[in-house]
Amino acid sequence: MKRRVLSLGFIAMALALVNCSNNDDTNYVDPNASLYSNVISNVASNVVVETYKTLNQRATALRTAINTLAAAPTQDNLAAARLAWSATRKPWEQSEGFLYGPVADDALGNGGLDPAMDTWPVDVEAMNNILSSGQPITANVIASNPEARGFHLIEFLLWGENGTKTVAQITAREFEYLKAAAEDLQNNTQTLINGWSSSAGNYVAYFLTAGNANNVKYPSQKAALEEFVHGIITIADEVANTKIQEPLNGPNGEGVSPQAEESRFSKNSLLDFADNIRSVQNVYLGDYNAIDGKGLTDVVAARNPQLDATIKAKISEAITAIEAIPVSFTDAIYNNRPAVENAQEKVNELFNLLQTQLLPLINN
Repeated sequence: MKRRVLSLGFIAMALALVNCSNNDDTNYVDPNASLYSNVISNVASNVVVETYKTLNQRATALRTAINTLAAAPTQDNLAAARLAWSATRKPWEQSEGFLYGPVADDALGNGGLDPAMDTWPVDVEAMNNILSSGQPITANVIASNPEARGFHLIEFLLWGENGTKTVAQITAREFEYLKAAAEDLQNNTQTLINGWSSSAGNYVAYFLTAGNANNVKYPSQKAALEEFVHGIITIADEVANTKIQEPLNGPNGEGVSPQAEESRFSKNSLLDFADNIRSVQNVYLGDYNAIDGKGLTDVVAARNPQLDATIKAKISEAITAIEAIPVSFTDAIYNNRPAVENAQEKVNELFNLLQTQLLPLINN
């Protein structure tokens, strides 16, 4: 009897341990949950949303500058409109490390807000058809022509094919087109910020509640972190292997293809590339303008400080290499190819590091 009682005692103890273990699983709290929450909240609210706020503010200023130019067509007002375009372009390029959520929603912007604002190349034939149609050119007309709207359409009209357009060369119909295109762009940036804002579409809430049982987008905190990582991997890949590669060597390796260069009318390409990598930097560090919060760096540093230091160094090296390309990108793909190839290599090194080391670390 004593032995049997002892056996039952052990059985009871074992069952208690199993139950305790099951309770632990049910109530398990990831020791990193607080850090993950801070990173996700900061990147979503203070990097993504704040970048889109800046974009919307500057698109509004661009519309004002273009309206001023149309009302008083002077060379100084043309220069001011061009500066406003470049200023608006900056936060857009710095947002390309997070092309998910409302910006990728096909239901918005007639096929998505990204192509609505940043379609390339410009369909000059479609633009000319609108110009020659005789119908009033409104924002609604522009919105129904997805290949003839957005940043690059405005860029083409402000600078011209060769970047040397004077204010006297802008026709009355082109001014009408510019005003409508600027309004359309502003409308799209407003739709974008509304999609994220807590007072409207509230996409940011998916990040702020990542890991909640009813979160259909990010059922775990890691899913939200992985979204951040996939976003910066995608833009690093695009800069190296599309934005630089195609003008440098041709879309199919056929040789130099200046027509494939984005932002070539304004000679803004190098700034675009650098700002794309700053988008990576902002998400990774959790910083935007004066905001200095938690970012992916904090997750990585807690687990692999050496990898964290390497990623930050590779980001800086990529930006430095892009900014070291002399003159315009259009000229550099012919006359400074080693500098362009070096920049491409540095961006590819960053891309490969993010894909092969950062993503697995976040996944595990």
